[in-house]
Amino acid sequence: MYLDKINLNGKKVLIRVDFNVPLDKTFKVTDDTRIRGAIPTIEYVLQHGGAVILMSHLGRPQKKKLEDGSLDRERFSLKHTVTCLSTLLGQSVDFVDDTIGSKVVSKVDKIQMGDVLVLENTRFYKEEKEGDERFAEQLAKLADIYVNDAFGTAHRAHASTCTVARYFSKGSKAFGFLVKKELESAQRLTNKPLRPFTAIVGGAKVSDKILLLDKLVDTVDNIVIGGGMAYTLIKAQGGEVGNSLFEEDKIQTAKQLLSKAKAKGVRILLPYDSVIADKFDNGASIKVVQSSNIPIGWMGLDIGDKAVEKFEDVIINSKTLVWNGPMGVFEMSNFAKGTSKIAESVVAATENGAFSLVGGGDSVAAINKAGKADQVSFVSTGGGAMLKLLEGVVLPAVGAILD
Repeated sequence: MYLDKINLNGKKVLIRVDFNVPLDKTFKVTDDTRIRGAIPTIEYVLQHGGAVILMSHLGRPQKKKLEDGSLDRERFSLKHTVTCLSTLLGQSVDFVDDTIGSKVVSKVDKIQMGDVLVLENTRFYKEEKEGDERFAEQLAKLADIYVNDAFGTAHRAHASTCTVARYFSKGSKAFGFLVKKELESAQRLTNKPLRPFTAIVGGAKVSDKILLLDKLVDTVDNIVIGGGMAYTLIKAQGGEVGNSLFEEDKIQTAKQLLSKAKAKGVRILLPYDSVIADKFDNGASIKVVQSSNIPIGWMGLDIGDKAVEKFEDVIINSKTLVWNGPMGVFEMSNFAKGTSKIAESVVAATENGAFSLVGGGDSVAAINKAGKADQVSFVSTGGGAMLKLLEGVVLPAVGAILD
């Protein structure tokens, strides 16, 4: 059920958004991407005669308390997002410094159609992450309709993302337009994708992505692997990886993955060569060697030119692409080239007519750093949620709307 299928006229609409945005030392929003992402849904409700009540989390206030054990209500307050939201909407936005309770109820009782109200950080209540039913019920009583437009938290069974939906009938709960885009893009990867279908997977550890890799072997034609996780697979093939990051306890798992891929005719491409360093530092001594022959005392921190060339050839000739994870330590300029080159090849494939989805915090950061986010088909706002979708998991927040 999507928002455009519901009659919103005269209704109070409770929208779970993702306003977990970065703030500077003066608490000003430094990146409004997530707030901008919610604007189409908010504006649609307003244009169709409804009133908007927004809820979101911001940071981890329960884990980053003050020295006396109290919540840092100033640092993690959603009031800091109000000015940015008001500017983007072109209208005034109200705020209430609580999430549930009499103060909130009083504020909501006075709301007029066309108004926008932001509730305080849902995570100021530990009941949020616990998925507490009583907390969720109090949220639900604030509105006639519930809309989830926070894809980035859709894989978490929290009160405001999941439990609250149980208190609304099927015709009174829906996905917002941001979640709609995410789900439709994921479906393009899982429902008869154009081939060749290539997955580009990077990052530090195989253990973080093993479920994804296992699922991808069932659906893709090629898996391009870079980053630290590549060295566990290279080690599993009998290679020498020196002091590169690898997981000894995942060697057997890596062998099983390689065996499954071979049996299914799926190509797993590992970097032929690596940019190696004698320490984890941008100023370290650097040389390029074969990835399966890295000397002791040296570690692989990026893919080499031969690896880039091989990877590019596969990517540019693909018709469907999903990219999750960088090819090296791209935060350091001397080890960013591989990731940058992969970004360029994903863009080139997109220009050739491929559908390309970039998901995952580091991948999104890499494509943004390359200034090419607007040159791929879709950039997902939820790395963890997108990973779970691609693993074949029904996200709790998605299931709650469909129930």
